[in-house]
Amino acid sequence: MSPDIFTLCSDLVDESADASPVRATYAGITGRDHRWDDFSLEGGEAKRSLLMDQLDRVRAVPDTDDAWAGFAKTVAASALEDELAGYATDEHLRELNSVACPLQDMYEVFDHMAKQTADDWKTILARLTALPAAAAGYRSGLEEGRRRELAVARRQVNEAIRQARTHAGERSSFLLLAKQCAESGVGGDIAERLGDAGREALGAFSEIAEYLQNEYLPAAGEADAVGEERYLNLVRRHLGSVIDPAEVYSWGWSEVERIRRRMGEVAEEILPGSSLREVITLLHSDPQRSAPLPEFRQLMLERQEAAMRALDGVHFDVPDAIRSIDVALAPPGGPLGVYYVPPSEDFSRQGCVWWALGDRETVPLFDQMSTAYHEGFPGHHLQLGFQMCSPARLSRFHKLLVWYPGSGEGWALYAEDLMEQLGFLERPDYVMGKLASEMLRAARVVIDIGSHLALDIPEGQSFHPGEPWAFDIGVEMLIDYAAQDPGVAVAEMNRYLGWPGQAISYKVGQRVIADIRADAQHRHGRAFSQKAFHARLLEAGAIGLDVLRNYVSGF
Repeated sequence: MSPDIFTLCSDLVDESADASPVRATYAGITGRDHRWDDFSLEGGEAKRSLLMDQLDRVRAVPDTDDAWAGFAKTVAASALEDELAGYATDEHLRELNSVACPLQDMYEVFDHMAKQTADDWKTILARLTALPAAAAGYRSGLEEGRRRELAVARRQVNEAIRQARTHAGERSSFLLLAKQCAESGVGGDIAERLGDAGREALGAFSEIAEYLQNEYLPAAGEADAVGEERYLNLVRRHLGSVIDPAEVYSWGWSEVERIRRRMGEVAEEILPGSSLREVITLLHSDPQRSAPLPEFRQLMLERQEAAMRALDGVHFDVPDAIRSIDVALAPPGGPLGVYYVPPSEDFSRQGCVWWALGDRETVPLFDQMSTAYHEGFPGHHLQLGFQMCSPARLSRFHKLLVWYPGSGEGWALYAEDLMEQLGFLERPDYVMGKLASEMLRAARVVIDIGSHLALDIPEGQSFHPGEPWAFDIGVEMLIDYAAQDPGVAVAEMNRYLGWPGQAISYKVGQRVIADIRADAQHRHGRAFSQKAFHARLLEAGAIGLDVLRNYVSGF
């Protein structure tokens, strides 16, 4: 007799966590934090076999009249199908890029592990001690990809070498673990052993760097573009939907123009008579518009806590378990940016927004306010936390393992718009920062599609009309149009070229959610409730956009 879909989905979580302990740590699923994934060719094939078996079992569950059971089956089947699709193009043998691959996981995962008790530090020690073996498996998987002529572009390899060398050196975050252990009050033998294991981890990353430099890099090609067929397959994995790339590319340019006009209007409010470039330079450089790091962290935390107090019960009903949120500064050495890690399954780990700011000592504030709302509350923290707190009618698999950037990042952009509408961006500086972030997401659409599909910039544009996309042109657009710091702009371009299709998910997801809302308003007319719409959208979580559209249509 087949298990019911909810029992099966709970089993799928445990199976997936066993196969990918790193993913389990990020998802807050306990019990595997001492282990690593098998990053080798054999490990990849085992994961493929597991996914195929899981999908067959989900499909075999009989349909019932229970709408929530049907929804659980649809969500699980769609997610497994989209994850399996990556194996059709051997993506598991190309897992090397500047921002989202096992290379980063092997050092970032320690940031999200508990560090309070002696047992916590023993778990960290076990994982750190096992890192060299995991790194060797990762190298063997990359080598199989190289052997099959699937090496990624040189630009990604060079950035990976830089990161590997950073974490093979004295600035490596591996060396911080022994110090953190001692400072936690545990110390003693565990701290000493962490120091030894950290040195071994440095050696493992040194071996990765040497392998990439001497063996992998010579096989890497110059071309960054992945081509239309592979690009659209990857887009499907990020969106849970298909796109017409030509239509989205054209729409992206119309958004660039619209946002650019509005940025000019706000610039006039900030510094009348000055150019947009002069205003952006002022916002980046004015000490009075910046905050030192310790103060910055506290300011970002206070912003989100104040927003939660103001909006709870009015625009959202915030579950008790996610009323707390944390902000942390990531150790230097990794890619620059901001990201959110959700609470653990048992809520012993609270949701946290991580700022990776490199070596900065002060941070310009103008573009960080909307970022705080995007990554924290009411953005990712509310959406992912709401999904985790949802009653039993959502499956455990849905709560813990389903994440599509299209709906996840789309909601976060919707949250930015909402916070502007509600007056939480109270200074023109902060509105400019939000517009700069929105421009960044629009620029991502045109840069990402244009770069990977080798499209020209339209002739009618004032920005490099008729020219083909190139790395330096993309960086220039991110600096001049989206107000990005030059170092961040370079990191962004590396990200787009190494993680095809992910960058467009923000703006495309925002567009789809706006369409879903407009449809709901049309159907309900005066009876439309924004709060009820938010609850319906949040309960669905970060599922594929096609599944989301169908689900909310029943609202």
